[in-house]
Amino acid sequence: MVISIRRPRHDEGEQLIAIWCRSVDATHHFLSAEYRAELEPLVRSFLPKAPLWVAVNAHDEPVGFMILSGQHMDALFVDADRRGRGVGRILVEHALSQAPELTTNVNEQNEQAVGFYKKMGFKVTGRTEIDDRGKPYPLLNLACRKE
Repeated sequence: MVISIRRPRHDEGEQLIAIWCRSVDATHHFLSAEYRAELEPLVRSFLPKAPLWVAVNAHDEPVGFMILSGQHMDALFVDADRRGRGVGRILVEHALSQAPELTTNVNEQNEQAVGFYKKMGFKVTGRTEIDDRGKPYPLLNLACRKE
């Protein structure tokens, strides 16, 4: 699978929201249904203004995205049916090319994502008992330095 990274186009908002929804539904089983429903409108309002990088397939169709703010990757989501095919790795490698001392946070309960980041060379640098919205979903603080 050929993957390229580019900035989003203005007409891709719904595709990116759909990727977020499918990704969260496939990987965030620990979230309550109420909290998941609460997050989607926030993502819808925030995503169009976010500093996004989009992973696209050979047909220039989005298959994943990340939000990169300076040296911090605020989010990384891969379409559920593209997981395990290198899309996340390519996004992280792109992030490291832009931010050689990259940090991110991951839900501790998202064991697949924790394993992915550790495999990519991230180290745990801290932990919080609550997420960014004050909910009881612990976050691991991670850091990776490009060698």
